[in-house]
Amino acid sequence: MIHHWQQLTAPQLAEVAERDPVAVLVLGAVEQHGTHLPLATDIMIGEGLQSAMLEQLSPSLEVICLPPISVGASDEHASYPGTLSLPAPVAIATLEAYGDSLARTGIERLVLINSHGGNKAVMDLASLTLRRRHGMRVVKATYTRLPPLEGAIDADELRKGLHGGALETAMMLHLAPTLVQLQGYQAPSLAAAQDDALIGPEGAAAFAWLAEDLSHQGVAGDARLATAELGARLVHHYARLLAKVVAETANLPPLEKA
Repeated sequence: MIHHWQQLTAPQLAEVAERDPVAVLVLGAVEQHGTHLPLATDIMIGEGLQSAMLEQLSPSLEVICLPPISVGASDEHASYPGTLSLPAPVAIATLEAYGDSLARTGIERLVLINSHGGNKAVMDLASLTLRRRHGMRVVKATYTRLPPLEGAIDADELRKGLHGGALETAMMLHLAPTLVQLQGYQAPSLAAAQDDALIGPEGAAAFAWLAEDLSHQGVAGDARLATAELGARLVHHYARLLAKVVAETANLPPLEKA
């Protein structure tokens, strides 16, 4: 059964907690996405994936959805208008506070559905604290780290289009087509990289980057490759994988408190 935290009464929430549910929390961002995508792209994708995921969950699973965290750690986009960003210590403390509230309610399983790369370090640190502090199972699911939809997007675009490229644009064309503005869009010119290079913005040996290091527009990738049909396939694909993550989390053995 699927529940939404804010729609329950306190006694109802206590009853749900006794059934050992999996809590789900979407982590997004409000930040610049070039000239063609809205500031809310990351949080809208995160919430869209959660909504599609819930449709694919087994009714036998006990799941409770938390109010999402819409603003993340977005220092890399601070040079552009519209970006809202929490300092990393505040973002970490916020996520820990959510976990503390879960623990007080008796909930010990948490899946983080993350749709913003800048949140990954925050998730790592906060999750470890919650594991140590409460014996909580915290599973970190950044959708871009899940297996890609085979044959949907060229491997080169997947590797280079890490912000505002075909992947995000396609999903937004499916989720919120009226907010995508591709008129006059020009793909940014990106420095050529060797296929076997280890160093890159998100490479095996990644360097710290600001959005302006990617391109003048602060994006990377070619949004012209995106279609709404592709976006629908991508949302279904990642939602299916996230449903599998939630199901596997429900079956993990409980952890001992430190």
